[in-house]
Amino acid sequence: MIGAAPAAPAVMDRDFILRNQIVERYLAGRLPLKGAQDFERFCREHPELVDEIALTERINGALRLLDASGRAAPWEQPPSQWWQRLPVLIGAAALALILGLAALVLAGKLAARERIIAGLQQRVAAQPLDPAQSTRPVVVIPNRTAPSRRSLVALGGGTAQMADLKFDVSWSSYALFRVTIDRIDQGRVAILHNMQRDSNGHLHLEINTSALGPGDYQLTMEGMTWRGDAVPQAWATISIVH
Repeated sequence: MIGAAPAAPAVMDRDFILRNQIVERYLAGRLPLKGAQDFERFCREHPELVDEIALTERINGALRLLDASGRAAPWEQPPSQWWQRLPVLIGAAALALILGLAALVLAGKLAARERIIAGLQQRVAAQPLDPAQSTRPVVVIPNRTAPSRRSLVALGGGTAQMADLKFDVSWSSYALFRVTIDRIDQGRVAILHNMQRDSNGHLHLEINTSALGPGDYQLTMEGMTWRGDAVPQAWATISIVH
């Protein structure tokens, strides 16, 4: 038995193109690879077909639709994102450079400040004393009514000196005294017990002015009873200047 002959392949001609909507399928990308190749070859061999099927008008219409929808033409590159644009990249690089330089400057300042703080801490821990170049005797008349922030004498300034302070308490009926030294608005410095007056009725206190930091110091003088009770007698404020 003789089999049926295979069907002849479809011939790409004008009627075939119109009947099978080859143009529309080609533009839509729905043609198989061989069909698209055959259509392109036919157009090369018959350029007059482009005008007959109004291919140019269809392509222009499709481009107008793309433009109306806000989409780019197929041969145009898609618009770059804002972070991909050259001015933005240059600005970001400049900003990063400025921030980097600012960070370096800040780090240098912090390092210098840390060195200064470390030096000051070491100096405070060592508490160096400058040798006294002279001795300055000073007679101080303390306040007998109440403490006062008004300084009665200023010590120091320039070179260190040994200050021989003589507080006049000749009028007091007590023979022994307790002297408390406070740095105003900071804290207590020292308490001196069982201090005696000299024959002139003075309480002697000798200090190296470099031993105390600059500022105001209040001294409280209290008379001691035979039972050990402290009775306020006088107050004096002195200033240390470096």
